[in-house]
Amino acid sequence: MSRRKSGESLVITALAVLGVTACSKAQSGTPSPSLAPATMARVGTVDERFQSYNIEMLEVTGGNFWKPYGNPSNAGVKLVQPSSNVPAGMNPDMFQYRPPIDLTNLQRRKLAAALGPAYVRVSGTWANTTYFYDANGPAPKSPPKGFNGVLTRQQWKGVIDFASAVNAKVVTSFATGVGTRDSAGVWTPREAIKVLAYTRSIGGDIAAAEFMNEPTAASMGGAPKGYDAAAYGRDLSVFRPFVKKTAPNLVILGPGSVGEGGTMVLPGGMLRSEDLLKAAGPVFDAFSYHFYGAVSNRCASLGANDLTTEDAALSDEWLSRTDTVEAFYANLRDRFEPGKPLWNTETADAACGGNPWASTFLDTFRYLNQLGIMAQRGVQVVMHNTLDASDYGLLDENTLAPRPDYWGALLWRKLMGTTVLNPGAFSAAGLHVYAHCLREKPGGVTVLVINANRTAPQSIDVPLAAERYTITAGSLLSKQVQLNGNELSLGADDALPQLTGTPTAAGNLIFTPASITFLAIPSANNSACH
Repeated sequence: MSRRKSGESLVITALAVLGVTACSKAQSGTPSPSLAPATMARVGTVDERFQSYNIEMLEVTGGNFWKPYGNPSNAGVKLVQPSSNVPAGMNPDMFQYRPPIDLTNLQRRKLAAALGPAYVRVSGTWANTTYFYDANGPAPKSPPKGFNGVLTRQQWKGVIDFASAVNAKVVTSFATGVGTRDSAGVWTPREAIKVLAYTRSIGGDIAAAEFMNEPTAASMGGAPKGYDAAAYGRDLSVFRPFVKKTAPNLVILGPGSVGEGGTMVLPGGMLRSEDLLKAAGPVFDAFSYHFYGAVSNRCASLGANDLTTEDAALSDEWLSRTDTVEAFYANLRDRFEPGKPLWNTETADAACGGNPWASTFLDTFRYLNQLGIMAQRGVQVVMHNTLDASDYGLLDENTLAPRPDYWGALLWRKLMGTTVLNPGAFSAAGLHVYAHCLREKPGGVTVLVINANRTAPQSIDVPLAAERYTITAGSLLSKQVQLNGNELSLGADDALPQLTGTPTAAGNLIFTPASITFLAIPSANNSACH
């Protein structure tokens, strides 16, 4: 560990040892900015299922997903299955086989249910080339020509049953690879119609779907050679009428693009959303996009400019990338699909399975700041990738133990309502402040205060008493976090702990370095929250 990182850890640890809370009375000095909970103006609202998550289609079917970092058991591991389901152009050595996910697991269901109501999106690059085996029994040993994977009835029923058990609605995308097309290369609904019909037959429902996962990276996702914007437009002219006739209540999302408007740019052969939208015309019910601020260290071969570093993880520049990319896609929405709601249907710290620190407290700043920004910008739904696969999962994929991002998600779910408020202006470097109506408390307000400054405290005047929920850790790279000084962990039978706030008097409050605080203010009496 570098001297700088050691110093940061010592500062945080020393504060805890000395009993200095992450949100206590500040000393006199430079005037602090103030909160005005009673008069914060309404910015807008978000979907009740605003905070949602992905389970990759490949998790459901089993297959080659991102190989974990630094696990000795991975040394010399070979792919158990042939590498045909590795995305085109990607190095097979970055992947490792995983068996199909157990969606009946009670711990997984309990932890997912605590985030509900939510959307669970079952999609990803591999969904583009997955064949639906519409018969009872195990999958065939190999997929039909033109496909790279097989989804069985039993596996898809597992998705529908899981969603029902955890208060989630299913979002997906359909197979669009070579195997779905006619002799002229035009997409046909023969796979999609099987999935929709079987879903109905078991009493299930698909709430929303993208036509194709990430059409800007169509070649990587298994589209026919030479696939372009004109081909995409032709496909959508088939897809939309099919959906409106076959599943009229299904929300058509799109385009679901990735890799534009920021520093992360996918390699050659990438299509532009502007061209896709021009070719397709106004066909979507909601405008969706994907966002990763970088690619992970696994994909360093894609180019150094697409990477980020651990040292940059709390910088204003890194945290603002969410804003930059949202603005890019919002502009396209306004030009081509005006008035349509914005959905972010896939996001995490970095593409390619996440960086090594994605599973630590360091990433929780990115996660909660991203939710705050997107709610302020009017994004209706944000789907984190993933629930429990690879390093960016909310849960550890082996033990299902909650990671720091999960605890942040749980507090957001408990405290942040669907009405978004304007918290006021805060200009201090590293200070990020967001406000929503307090969930299930008319007139109440919740303020999220993120101090991403690694060494300097921040102070804010708070005029009313509050319940404080502060997340800290002994080290930014810790996988365990504390709430108001008490470590968060599961109890007997995987019981979630009580998330209890600490009563805090009105006054000038100080927020220690590298801390995240939710202030619940039930007595705000904000008229926008009644």
